[in-house]
Amino acid sequence: MQPGVRIRAERLYQQLDSLQPVRLQARRELLLESHKHAAVKLLRQVPSIGPIRAALLVALLQTPHRFRTKRQLWAYSGFAVKTHDSGEYRCVRGKLQRNRERITVRGLNDNHNKDVKNLFKSAAISASTRPGPLQDFYVALVAKGMRPTMARLALARKIAAISLTIWKKGVSFDPKQLDRQAV
Repeated sequence: MQPGVRIRAERLYQQLDSLQPVRLQARRELLLESHKHAAVKLLRQVPSIGPIRAALLVALLQTPHRFRTKRQLWAYSGFAVKTHDSGEYRCVRGKLQRNRERITVRGLNDNHNKDVKNLFKSAAISASTRPGPLQDFYVALVAKGMRPTMARLALARKIAAISLTIWKKGVSFDPKQLDRQAV
């Protein structure tokens, strides 16, 4: 072991120990402040969205009316598919012809709010591992042949869409509504 490594490690652990009470106090204050918002109570009904995630969601998004559709929330969260198309038509022998090449998919959009994406991704990971209606949804997607990573993306989108609907309409979570529409 190099000289000084142990001392640096001890100092880092001392800093960590001194930050733990500050972290707990910030968590308590976040939860106290979140009780002022009725949306937090609605959002907590969604499986895998607990008190901290609900408070963070309200703090990060502020209002659900920023998003007209779930697809706009997906784009803001980094779950929208980015495509590339160089042109819908091309000129062949002086005439316009529709291009038969398929639009290429380039992955998910990279201009997004990283905190919101992390929130929905962690909620999807949590929901896929805990028994409940969202895990059943995830297992059904995997059983249909979808790759687990894509199934988690679909689950994260589903959680985002459910959260937006519940928050906008002020309705309770209904697990029977999960299969109503495809992602």
